[in-house]
Amino acid sequence: MSTCYEDLASELNRIDELMVKSESDFRNLLDNVHPRQYKNAVNLLHYLTLRNIDIRALQDALHSAGLSSLASSESHIRGQVIAISQRLGIEKTRPDDVFSFETGKLSLAQKSATLFGTKEYTNIPYIMVTFDTTMAEDYDKVKNLVLSGMNIARINCAHDQEEIWLRMIRHVKRATEETGIGCKVYMDLAGPKIRTLTRDKKKVDVKEGDRLWLADQQHMDEGKKTIGCTVPGIAEQVKPGHRVLFDDGLIEAFVEKTEHDRIRIKILRISSGKPYIKHEKGINFPDSSLSIPALTDFDKKCLPFIVKNADLLGYSFVKQPTDLLELRELLQDNQALGLIIKIETPEAVKNLPALLFCGMKQERLGIMIARGDLAVEIGFERMSEIQEEILWICEAAHVPVIWATQVLESLNKSGVATRSEVTDASHAAMADCVMINKGEFMIRTMETLKDILLRSGGHHLKKRYTFRPLAIARRFIGT
Repeated sequence: MSTCYEDLASELNRIDELMVKSESDFRNLLDNVHPRQYKNAVNLLHYLTLRNIDIRALQDALHSAGLSSLASSESHIRGQVIAISQRLGIEKTRPDDVFSFETGKLSLAQKSATLFGTKEYTNIPYIMVTFDTTMAEDYDKVKNLVLSGMNIARINCAHDQEEIWLRMIRHVKRATEETGIGCKVYMDLAGPKIRTLTRDKKKVDVKEGDRLWLADQQHMDEGKKTIGCTVPGIAEQVKPGHRVLFDDGLIEAFVEKTEHDRIRIKILRISSGKPYIKHEKGINFPDSSLSIPALTDFDKKCLPFIVKNADLLGYSFVKQPTDLLELRELLQDNQALGLIIKIETPEAVKNLPALLFCGMKQERLGIMIARGDLAVEIGFERMSEIQEEILWICEAAHVPVIWATQVLESLNKSGVATRSEVTDASHAAMADCVMINKGEFMIRTMETLKDILLRSGGHHLKKRYTFRPLAIARRFIGT
């Protein structure tokens, strides 16, 4: 063996030893996952171990030698390291509990099928459609959606009530029986609502450079230009310099100072032709760690209905493993219900490995990249990078991913797609499921989406990535 190949073999052996060592270092996590998630959890741990180090030079050397550079090997990462070593003439056997390319691919497909059910097109992601209130009274529309390729019907518990939800679900069940086409029911917990409050529900005119006050409902000052906030004690949870974003980031402000029970903010940017803040619009505090429970009292009241009627449960505003443990206790270890963890905050991104290991106590687990709130929280310029990192890490865990929010949004609302959203939709082929929102042109949007996914689905695995260390992995492995 040449010196070059000896160096490659030595480095691969070092990486393999680190992967094996990680199993003992994190034994407490592995021992607590569901038995059917164990091998997947081990593969996730191996991948995080690899992404804790910089292997770009090794990748270049492997590529130059005509060998796999470890890119696109998330589903079977240690198996790939062993396979390359074997190519270099090293006598090393892949253990039975380590995934190969074939078994890793099969495991991913089985996890998706277990979570989302069957589908007509096996080479494109599942399609999830968000229902609006009218679906409760329009069986024909529901049936047409099923016939057009809807695999999962999404009901958002932030809207309507149980009577409406039940009619929607009955329409889905009837459509599946009549057509013979499977369709799962997914229900989203509403989660905490961080909203504006304005006096008499009137809009508050603002312009760039304006200063105004922000306070919780209890401390809205009648004599000041004040915006209320639904978060109790908000003044105690933010600091000067922290950003405050209104209406999905269309208006940006920052905290100048806190004063007793209120905050003085300065408007920095208005990216809208409507320069005012309205009642019950969303507020984001991307730099602040808010003490808000992921599960609200309303969510807890919804759980019995969801457990009885839904196939999948979407958990909003998850930030840390304790949020999952609280839900798990309320569900009383219900393994029949598939759990979807929604990633929509910076904390959830940072804690993704820990959330996955905790979530893998559940047999059926998925992740939703809730790109609307997440983009506002982390910044639109980081969204492309972060959503790819989430996809890689979840593929290593064999956890199916839902690509959500604003997919073909213009087409769905106006009947005409923009160039940029078509490109965005093609990237959705990297996920296991794609969600479209409610809109006037749902059927046309679904047909267009299927066409885009069919055209692009065979290409996304061909790209070669280099593995710089992932901050997410370093935070987890380094602890």
